Amino acid sequence: MGDLAFGNVRILDFTHYLAGPVGTFQLAMQGADVIKIEPRAGDGMRASGGDRAWAARGMGPGWMAANAGKRSLTVDLGRPEGVAVVRRLAAGADVVCENFRPGVMERLGVGWSQLSALNPRLIYCAVSGFGATGPDSAEPAFDGKIQAMSGLMSLTGEPAQGPMRAGFAVADVATGVMTAFAIATALFQRTHTGTGQFVDVAMLDTMLNFLACQAADTTVSGARHQQMGNLSMSRKPTADRFRCGSGHLVLAVLTDKQFANLMRALDRADALDDPRFADWDGRTRHVDALRAIIEGAMAAGDPRDWERRLNAADVPCGAVYGLDEILAHRQVAHRGLLQAAPTPHGPATLVGPAFRLAHGNGGVGPVAALGEHTDAILAEAGYAAGEIAALRAAGVI
Repeated sequence: MGDLAFGNVRILDFTHYLAGPVGTFQLAMQGADVIKIEPRAGDGMRASGGDRAWAARGMGPGWMAANAGKRSLTVDLGRPEGVAVVRRLAAGADVVCENFRPGVMERLGVGWSQLSALNPRLIYCAVSGFGATGPDSAEPAFDGKIQAMSGLMSLTGEPAQGPMRAGFAVADVATGVMTAFAIATALFQRTHTGTGQFVDVAMLDTMLNFLACQAADTTVSGARHQQMGNLSMSRKPTADRFRCGSGHLVLAVLTDKQFANLMRALDRADALDDPRFADWDGRTRHVDALRAIIEGAMAAGDPRDWERRLNAADVPCGAVYGLDEILAHRQVAHRGLLQAAPTPHGPATLVGPAFRLAHGNGGVGPVAALGEHTDAILAEAGYAAGEIAALRAAGVI
């Protein structure tokens, strides 16, 4: 995998659940040799997910989606022999990534200070809810808590219904992407400094970074953001979700020209002569009447048909797809986004990289059974077959 971007990078991955694993998974897809170090019982996510058969095998769909392409090694970090294994592996690694609470790895004897002393080129990435320092650094964190604290929930949902979480673990996944970027940045910096460093990634920091535009409105102008349902940031009444036949359609009509195109495409050119809709101020004040015109015109028909019709009229729009529908979409197929990952139980279809490289493009790798690569990884680190057998007999691996 040397032709891939991270083909010569070895990562010791102590992460579990979602935020950390998503980050190392991004790098595994681009060629990194990610060694997932798990307790002998395995990552708790292995046995979770909606598919009971896969979960019973220790390969829950959600776990596979964030851990394909990694090698699995099991070790008991509560045993001195297990700590010795990790220290030996870290001496030859490029990156260590973990998402325990600050201080846990240090107490185990495999934290930044201990491992960097063995390997000055080591990049040590710690992922946590609130960062490695600060008054709240030791606070526990989870996706819902960070969505709530970051302000994201205060912006999401309908005003009458109260704050709402996003439909997926956005704080975890965003932090995973930020983790991959942070590690890649540190690796690039090492090319001209020659030394490793401690990398501190926090879920709260990540979410505020993703909410930077809304935060700037608050810090610069004092704006107080509120829930707007499906209305866009523009607050234009024609940039919203509308009922459309058997489903829904999202419009992004932001200019007078687009508004005129919309009315003509709906066969409601008469609305262009209505003084209530002469400008954006009037359209906003008479939003209920305008919505009635738009939804009345689209009451019959299929959202996909209206999507095609309005796109042809240069009206920005998009039908609301179910996840099953978009996974079967021709554009997704053309991009090769869904990829078959080999597993010991047959192939699993997973989502691959979100970008394409002209040279050395990455992809989803095989899914490892718990501890599948333990012997091979220890042999690469110089352990003799007898030593490996002794560690297994003692319950260390």
